[in-house]
Amino acid sequence: MIVNYAKKSLGEYLILNEYPSSDILEEFNCSFFVIEHSQAVMLKANQLAMDFELEVDLDLVKKGAILHDVGRSKTNGIKHAIVGAKILKNEGFPPEVIKIVERHIGAGITKEEALILGLPPKDYVPITLEEKLVAHADNLIHGTKEVDLDFVIKKWKKNLGEHHPSIPNLMKLHYEVTGKIQYPI
Repeated sequence: MIVNYAKKSLGEYLILNEYPSSDILEEFNCSFFVIEHSQAVMLKANQLAMDFELEVDLDLVKKGAILHDVGRSKTNGIKHAIVGAKILKNEGFPPEVIKIVERHIGAGITKEEALILGLPPKDYVPITLEEKLVAHADNLIHGTKEVDLDFVIKKWKKNLGEHHPSIPNLMKLHYEVTGKIQYPI
């Protein structure tokens, strides 16, 4: 495909479905690891939507999933979601895609948690089903490998502490996406 940047921004290419999915990450100088991970998250988000017959905008889910870690082209810290949202906003991407990127961390970050983490003070909790699907698909992909919820809970307990408030939020998100109740391990 020949891309004429003089006529359209990267966001316009994505809106018009003229840009091959993960190739766009190369334009943002994302690493091979981020590209492979993003492809795995996109497949997992799509699988979750299909397996649980969720009524979502699959095209939006795929776009958000492929771009969810675009901020990792600049930073690998927790701020990568905010950085990614800013990158996409500057490139003219639709607000729905930007919100998926901004809200995909874990099961979401509340305004109070954002302040503690040094993020701009606002809620980064996924609201739409498309946002929740991408966030949870990202939770269920470790690198490029699919993991189960037990793996994620154990990892979060180890990294965040046994009784961190994010753990019940993760289980709630899992239920909202899959309809399955998961009991703490």
